[in-house]
Amino acid sequence: MALMLLGIPVALAQQEELKAVQLYSQDELIRMINDNTHLDRVVTDECQLVQDIEARAETMMIPAYQFLWGDMLAWGVCVKAEPERGVHFMREAALQGLPPALEQLGRYYAKGTLVQQDRDKAVMFLREAAGLGNLKAQIQLAELFIQGYGSPYDYQDAYHWLHNAITDDKQTHQKIAHCLTELEKLMHPKAVRQAKRSLDS
Repeated sequence: MALMLLGIPVALAQQEELKAVQLYSQDELIRMINDNTHLDRVVTDECQLVQDIEARAETMMIPAYQFLWGDMLAWGVCVKAEPERGVHFMREAALQGLPPALEQLGRYYAKGTLVQQDRDKAVMFLREAAGLGNLKAQIQLAELFIQGYGSPYDYQDAYHWLHNAITDDKQTHQKIAHCLTELEKLMHPKAVRQAKRSLDS
């Protein structure tokens, strides 16, 4: 006869305690990264997946996991903080073309977070992420152009992406409208007309 623990058989209580956390699918992880909930999720899962995340980042070199692992190392989430290694893994994910990694590195270089402030590098990373459809990067890139960084040759692309952006967030919508107004002041009217073409044209 099974021993009882608070009215629950011990074997059953142990099963509940040992319930394994499923590893995130690539799509699920990218959704969490886009929503900026990936670090919270690792903590919510009681840091059970640290070794699996590390293996997928370091051995299998899966970009979304490289980004997650880099973020964990950078900020000491479930592991000892190692900002240098963290940025290295973010950069590895960016080199494989992961838009959130490109956007985050661009933002870090723009603000001087973890790295030395370098707005030319910020433009480079944000330009790549923006071209891959990352709306946060498109807005930040336009803001840097408005502040005088980057090349005027890229203004038309930035305007084109934002003109065709779709969002249901009012604050983001206002930011986009502001960026378009300010970019127009820096552009030739003909370039503005061309930038207003639809995405599929």
